Amino acid sequence: MSKADKLLHGLSKINRRKFLKYSSIATGSGILAACTNGGKNTSVNSTVRPRNTGQLDKVTFSLHWVAEAEYGGFYQAVATGIYRDHGLDVTIKPGGPRGNYTLLLMGGSVDLIMGHSGDALGALKDGVPMITIASIFQKDPQVLIAHPGTGNDSLEKLKGKPILVGSGGEATYWPFLKAKYGFTDDQKRPYNFDVQPFLQDKNIIQQGLLTAEPFEIKKKGGFDPTVLLLADYGYNAYSFTIETTKKLVEVNADLVQRFVDASIKGWYSYLQDPVPGNNLIKKDNPNMSDEQISFTLEKLKENGIVTGGDAQQLGIGAMTQERWQSFYDNLVKTGVFDNSINYQEAFTLQFVNKGVDHYNS
Repeated sequence: MSKADKLLHGLSKINRRKFLKYSSIATGSGILAACTNGGKNTSVNSTVRPRNTGQLDKVTFSLHWVAEAEYGGFYQAVATGIYRDHGLDVTIKPGGPRGNYTLLLMGGSVDLIMGHSGDALGALKDGVPMITIASIFQKDPQVLIAHPGTGNDSLEKLKGKPILVGSGGEATYWPFLKAKYGFTDDQKRPYNFDVQPFLQDKNIIQQGLLTAEPFEIKKKGGFDPTVLLLADYGYNAYSFTIETTKKLVEVNADLVQRFVDASIKGWYSYLQDPVPGNNLIKKDNPNMSDEQISFTLEKLKENGIVTGGDAQQLGIGAMTQERWQSFYDNLVKTGVFDNSINYQEAFTLQFVNKGVDHYNS
């Protein structure tokens, strides 16, 4: 059976309209075998063996971008043997801007993916049997970026002005901005992950991540841009989440728990001493500089992206039903969803919220 046939078979219960929605696949930039197996990279499907004594369970985890410090805890769990200590042979698979990771997950090419609470609710609405099992980021790092000295120093002042928005933003933060701040669709311009249009026009605003584009703009433009973190303006999405199939949760909850626990411990280790993880990040992404990594870590820490919010008590990866409901209710109010879906089916708290001491023991 060809790879395409396997993907079609895995999605046989999803109608044609939904399949087309999830049909844009990018292979990503490479694969890093988390625990080497004879020096070869390994891909596995979602039928994972139960844990056997002395035998590691093979797992493939897909990121949604190339290797960088935003994924540092996962690489740290590889580099320091934390995954192996939890009986896992994990393959980290980097992604790219055109990847459709829901399709890869449901087609069995990977076992877990990195996601977002907005995507999870969208998949639930479309009847895709996937589920969110942890949220590494307590704050979504999504930002809008403006030129300094232009008066564009708050979201209220951006109404009616041109904003570069990526396709993913149209279904996540953009409806929030329209509902709460009066933004309109005629403000949108396409964002192609290139800061040059922004640098050439001081009247342009663009999207970005707190940990990425501001650094690139400073390097290429020679100035510090005005950065507006949407999470500080009421955008309460869960971001950099871990998602998997409902089937894997049902048939092998032990493996899922071990992956979540090991990943969280990897994040605590990374925030304390990131050198092992950074070495693997740079191996997988030779274009990643120490300066960029340092900038990302600084922003993650000073803004409480990973360890703030509920993670202060419940531990990294924390989620709560109250926050999921609040996020869903906001999307209903903005017209992204009606109230016909049961938002609670998009996530489970089974694998998180063990407390900080649990992960540092």
